[in-house]
Amino acid sequence: MSERLEDIAAAMVADGKGILAADESSGTIKKRFDAINVDSTENNRRDYRELMFRSEEAMTKYISGVILFDETIRQKAADGTPLVDVIRAAGSIPGIKVDAGAKPLAGFPGDTITEGLDGLRERLAEYYKLGARFAKWRAVIDINDEEAIPSGYAIDANCHALARYAALCQEAGIVPIVEPEVLMDGSHDIDTCYDVTKVTLLQLYAELNAADVVLEGTILKPNMVIAGKKSGTKNSPEEVAEKTIKLFRETVPVAVPGIAFLSGGQSDEEATANLNAINAIGPHPWKLTFSYGRALQAAPQKAWSGKVENVAAAQAAFTHRARMNSLAALGKWEASLEKAG
Repeated sequence: MSERLEDIAAAMVADGKGILAADESSGTIKKRFDAINVDSTENNRRDYRELMFRSEEAMTKYISGVILFDETIRQKAADGTPLVDVIRAAGSIPGIKVDAGAKPLAGFPGDTITEGLDGLRERLAEYYKLGARFAKWRAVIDINDEEAIPSGYAIDANCHALARYAALCQEAGIVPIVEPEVLMDGSHDIDTCYDVTKVTLLQLYAELNAADVVLEGTILKPNMVIAGKKSGTKNSPEEVAEKTIKLFRETVPVAVPGIAFLSGGQSDEEATANLNAINAIGPHPWKLTFSYGRALQAAPQKAWSGKVENVAAAQAAFTHRARMNSLAALGKWEASLEKAG
C-alpha cells in the first residue's frame, strides 16, 4: 500500500468501509468485561480483540482500519502472529490511540484538556515501526449550562493541542484522526449541540491551518449534532442528518477526504440509523463513515462472554454490526435488515 498520507487517508474512508475503535483504555475495557463477568487479564483482552481481527468477512469487506491501544499494538495472537500482522493480512490498516486522556483544565472547573504531547514525537516514531499508519487524539468538550461550560478557552486549548498532535503525526508519516468530541451526556437540546460544535470545528480548522497541517492527509472524527441524553428529547435520524450536514458545510473544508463519526453513547441501531440518514441526503464533498467502538462491539462482547465456544457467535455478531454500518455509510441501510440479521 502507498505510504503517502493522502492515500492512507483515502483508504481509511473507502466506499462502504469504516474504522473499528478497539482502543479502550485498561479502565474502560475492565468496565466492559465486568458487565459480562470476564476478568480483564492481558490474555482475555487479547483473545477478545483477536476474535474481531480474525472475523474475515467483517475485516476484509467492511473495516478499513483499527484503532489500537498501546498494549494491543505490541501483542501477539494466540498462535504467535503479531496482532498488527493479523489486521494487515485482512487488508485493514493498523492505527494507534496516542493521547493520555482528558484531565481537569486548571482554572476552569468542569472543563478538560487532553494531555499527551510530551514525548509524542518519539512515541510516534516507535508506533510507526510497530506498524501504525494512523493515530487518534480525542479532545472532550462537555456542555453544561449551569456550570457555563464549555469555556472559549477550553475549546481553544483543545483545538491547539489537536493541531500540534496532527502536525507531529504527519511529520512521522502517520495520518492523524482529529477527534473533537462534543459530549451528548448533558441535558442540552440539538441547537445547543449545533452551536458548540460549530465554534469547536471553526477553531479546530483555524488551528490546523495555522500549524500547516495537510488537510488531505487527515480524517475528522466528530460527534453528530444531536440532543443530550438527559434532555428528554429523541431526535429523528432525519433531523440529526439535516443539522449535521448543515454544520459541516459551514465548518469543514472540502480538502478533508473523510469524516468518520464517533457513536458517542448512541445505541447500536441508533448510530447506524443516523449515519444512514446522513448519507441518504448526499452526495457530500467528503466521505461520511463510522469510527465506532461500543456501537460495533457491544453485541460481540455480550455474545462472547469470555467463552471459547462462543467465538463464532461473537464473530457473527461483529460481522452483522460491521455490515449494517457499511450499508449506512453508503446510505443503503434499512431497519428491516436488522431483523434479518
